[in-house]
Amino acid sequence: MSTSELGSFVPDDPLAPFTAVKLTNRHRLGTQGRYDTLIPPLTHVVNLSGHSLVYTKALARKAPPMSSSKHSNELRRLALSVLQPGFVGTEAPDWVLRDIADGLASVVLFSRNIVSPEQVARLTARLRAENPALVIAIDEEAGDVTRIESATGSTRPGNLALGTVDDTALTGAVAADLGRQLHAAGVSLDYAPSSDVNSNPDNPVIGVRAFGADPEVVSRHTGAWIRGLHSAGVAACAKHFPGHGDVAVDSHHDLPVYGAGREEIADRALPPFRAALEAGVRAVMSGHLLVPAYDPGLPATLSRRILHDLLRQELGFDGLIVSDAIEMGAVSGPHGIGGAAVKAVAAGVDAICVGGESAEESTARLLTDALADAVVSGDLAEERLAEAAVRVREFADWSAGLRRAASGDPADDGIGFVAARRALRLAGAVRDALPLTAPPHVVELVPATNLAIAKETPWGVADPLRARLPGTTSVRVRPQDLDAPDAVLETRALAPAAGRPLVVVTRDAPRHAWMSRALADLTTARPDAIVVEMGLPGSTAPGAVQIFTHGASTASGVAAAEVLAGVR
Repeated sequence: MSTSELGSFVPDDPLAPFTAVKLTNRHRLGTQGRYDTLIPPLTHVVNLSGHSLVYTKALARKAPPMSSSKHSNELRRLALSVLQPGFVGTEAPDWVLRDIADGLASVVLFSRNIVSPEQVARLTARLRAENPALVIAIDEEAGDVTRIESATGSTRPGNLALGTVDDTALTGAVAADLGRQLHAAGVSLDYAPSSDVNSNPDNPVIGVRAFGADPEVVSRHTGAWIRGLHSAGVAACAKHFPGHGDVAVDSHHDLPVYGAGREEIADRALPPFRAALEAGVRAVMSGHLLVPAYDPGLPATLSRRILHDLLRQELGFDGLIVSDAIEMGAVSGPHGIGGAAVKAVAAGVDAICVGGESAEESTARLLTDALADAVVSGDLAEERLAEAAVRVREFADWSAGLRRAASGDPADDGIGFVAARRALRLAGAVRDALPLTAPPHVVELVPATNLAIAKETPWGVADPLRARLPGTTSVRVRPQDLDAPDAVLETRALAPAAGRPLVVVTRDAPRHAWMSRALADLTTARPDAIVVEMGLPGSTAPGAVQIFTHGASTASGVAAAEVLAGVR
């Protein structure tokens, strides 16, 4: 390992002055020399993600010592620099602009910040007026989890659809198309792709967000997706390390446990993350799940054994580690939001994502104070916080260069529909049943979705089918409707379909007992009913004509409607 001093500069912030050093990174993915890392002027040798780095003294003026007071400007800037907060509104709040001026290096956008891509571009331009290198993130997976198109539904299918087609060129093209849209809107970091292997079909939070249940499929499409997004100038973020696919608990609410042994984890969960590193990913998001094989006491986000020993040392990742939303119940429940943030940074997280649910100025203040208090009390090493801030700065510089190098070509609004059509799979006596010869009655069985899916995002088949077959009628049935004393399925589903085709739309029917029962009742009464499954496919309607979309995006709903109607 060698370092060579390239000179120093003195920016006006609490981390100054820095010395640029050459890092030679040796790990299983090869040797990479870079001159883009900025190191605080310390004199001792430390180990940073497997690199032996000499912290050399700057040649210019000496940096001011870190104050022991939590109110010092230097410490507050450090604490702010590792936060990635969300906020409310479609314009930049004053408190966000002040915090950027005071050292906040990142923000994250959600659907509440978005009216149109053009409005987002104005918003991001205003934010970057305070700091041109500001990291602006978004939680945009396409498919079911969309922010940029949350009001209309995604015009691109999600991961399971792409994994089902299993054409990495198509996956890369869809990701590049999404990247061009995000780039035009001013986004520099996308919390995607989900690199989880959905090996548990009862998983309540991943499901169609994964490319599939086969590690090899997930690995090759993770790499293709990352390369496609990067080609458009937007940084990818592989999530949820070390793999959220084999759990049965939603980490938004409680702590999932991944109970596999190390050998199984290495064979099933880790290959997609290795593929992500090989594809050049520079950000990895930690998962809020307990992995006893590595750490029986702390979830991955709070575990140095998982973030440092496994991700940094064993896998050789030297980029930015981002936490999943720190307000999620799996970590904030036991530790409080501030305590979870402190433990996460101490364990090796470099950037704290917050604001999916807690987007107030008070939350940012709470986290800033918690991190500063922890340094003062000794619960968080000053050097670890400074190291995290360096990684944020390094990532910001790298992602800004990625953004500048992109061509800026407009998005292709057709590739997502092409992918959705190719992802359809049909079963049963299709030739006899399709296309429909008359406008149908559509019954959509509606489950509660996890918090990753915006409540306002539309899904289903009825609306696009009505546009193609005027006279189509529809009803939505929820589990609570079936508790009513009257025969809901008879009066709202079967009776309106008398003498006409019946289409039943489900979403993860195998995971919902009430939905499976309702589907069985409907297909027993109407064996000629056509079933459209928009979640994970399953054998809940044997003998029926079935259309599997592998996701509930708008693009997938349109593709199913085209097959039903026989027209585009």
